[in-house]
Amino acid sequence: MLPELKLQPLRCVLAIIDQGGFHAAAKHLHRSQPAISMAVGELESRLGQALFEKGSGKARLTPFGQWCEPRFRELVAHHDRLSRDALAMASHQVGRVDIAAVPSVASRLMPDILASFVVDYPGIEINLHDGNSELVRSMVLKAEVDLGITSLWQAEEGLDFTPLLQDAVGVVCRDDHPLADCDPLHWRELSGHTLIRNGTSRLLEGSPAAGLLTHSTLYVSNMISLTAMLEAGIGITTLPRLAFQEERRRLRFIALAEPLLERRIGLLSRTGVSLSPAAQAMRQHVMARLDHSRSR
Repeated sequence: MLPELKLQPLRCVLAIIDQGGFHAAAKHLHRSQPAISMAVGELESRLGQALFEKGSGKARLTPFGQWCEPRFRELVAHHDRLSRDALAMASHQVGRVDIAAVPSVASRLMPDILASFVVDYPGIEINLHDGNSELVRSMVLKAEVDLGITSLWQAEEGLDFTPLLQDAVGVVCRDDHPLADCDPLHWRELSGHTLIRNGTSRLLEGSPAAGLLTHSTLYVSNMISLTAMLEAGIGITTLPRLAFQEERRRLRFIALAEPLLERRIGLLSRTGVSLSPAAQAMRQHVMARLDHSRSR
């Protein structure tokens, strides 16, 4: 059976070597000399060999002690390094968090959130992925990321969803479109206009405006392509406000008042799985920043 090596006796041995004797080691470790001698004696008993020459009057290592010294130093250093790393991880000084977000959140909300996070937690590595809601959901479920920020269409086993904010749906069209000056809009006013469906169009399903989808013959999933179509005046679309690219000067976002539709944006995590300290810090930071933004 292997002897169990406790760290404190190893520290005593190293202190005796470094300080030049038992008395100096006791003073350095703030312990009595008999306590140091007892710790070394118990260690020698466990190992079955003497570490220091007996009766020499000096702290002189035996050949076995000389063999043990570098290995004791390595073991103590490894323990101390591991302890420091674990403490740093637990106190959010180091670590890594992987987070996925839908493009509208990644481009509109995450820059502000991450700018403050890296100031508060400079030692934490961050990996941000963006993709549609289905990709974000899949990455969280497969544990490819710690957290997701997305809209959840329906509850799903294995995922916890914490609501963060409501994102109102509106109509997007070119600035010279007949609807551009109508604010707010009733869904009936959209009839007769070419509707370009996109990945968020499912928000209309089950609402009084759902019939608009059945008459739409255009579907564009990519936001860059959708924007190009809108700027070319091919038609109109519906988008949550966060997904609307405000820098596009030729496009207008018009509130859809009837029906009032909103998508819920929230945090996704795996059910029953604890977050790492870094991911927990990110979760709390996201919630605090968005709560602060809503209260202003």
